[in-house]
Amino acid sequence: MKLLMHTCCAPCSVYCIDALRKEKIEPTIYWYNPNIHPYKEYEARRDCLKLYAEKINVNAIFEDEYGLDQFCKNVVDNVNSRCVNYCYPIRLKKTFEYAKKNGYDAVTTTLLYSIYQNHNYIKKLMEDYSQQYGIDFLYRDFRHGFWVGHDKAIAEGLYMQKYCGCIYSEEASFLTHTNTKPDLPEDFEFLPAKRTIMVSKEKNDKKQYMDLLLESDPSEKMIEKYLEDGDLFVLRYKDVVACVAVVTKIDNDIVELKNIITKEDFRGKGYAKKMIKYLADNYKQRYKRMIVGTTENNIPFYVKQGFDRYEKTIKNYFIDNYDKEIWDGELHCMDLIYYSKDF
Repeated sequence: MKLLMHTCCAPCSVYCIDALRKEKIEPTIYWYNPNIHPYKEYEARRDCLKLYAEKINVNAIFEDEYGLDQFCKNVVDNVNSRCVNYCYPIRLKKTFEYAKKNGYDAVTTTLLYSIYQNHNYIKKLMEDYSQQYGIDFLYRDFRHGFWVGHDKAIAEGLYMQKYCGCIYSEEASFLTHTNTKPDLPEDFEFLPAKRTIMVSKEKNDKKQYMDLLLESDPSEKMIEKYLEDGDLFVLRYKDVVACVAVVTKIDNDIVELKNIITKEDFRGKGYAKKMIKYLADNYKQRYKRMIVGTTENNIPFYVKQGFDRYEKTIKNYFIDNYDKEIWDGELHCMDLIYYSKDF
């Protein structure tokens, strides 16, 4: 079977591709999502999918079209029906057209994976296009593996978007916070999923992580100061604390990574990198930039994580603010050097 699979993003494709490969079906993924906005979001999802496709060696086709103007023109008269009137049809029809022109036997879509999409409408739309174009519609209820794919996507360090895709869904993600559950069949069951890596924001008893934070910053007084107003995040591997980070707000555009430390048993396994990526994804929706102050030894690490812009140096910072000499290996720490990354 020569299968073309419309793909909205990397995280949604994870389980779909895995499930199809278990059936000995090798899909070609097809990127066409002109309803994703703003452009930085469009770019982040597209580029993440490109990297993931290369990593897992799946054939990928990218129709690169950022369609803000056409999107606005087509949905402005009925914004609340934008998904069924525009977003679903524009993408899926284009997928069938490409499949027809290029000799594919069947079409499917990762939209059938999300528990937050209108599954029955998408299924009916695909069936209609199948008849119209004379190409099989490969139907799979990928929703059963939603949490399996979700957890694997996090473990892979993929960019995890915070809203469906369009401008209006971005607005809704900020303005509305409900506990409404997705509309699933009464007897629906998810495949069992076990999260190996999970990052959570800790709101209570932040000081329980003091001993670990002191390994990175030996001043309990200073840690208490930025813990009071800062956000503390904990990365756990199989429910065991592996990495901790603290982020504080500088102003309406900038946040600072004040402290990040990985437990000794987990070092060298990329957990700090995963934590920083999670933090960037979390804060990019509200801020423009993240800064970090570090010693000379750690500059290469932070540059690799995207902190590639030098900001400033505070001379004799460690001498003026700490009672004891601070050493990082053989380096006597004196200056605090700031770098930043743009979101």
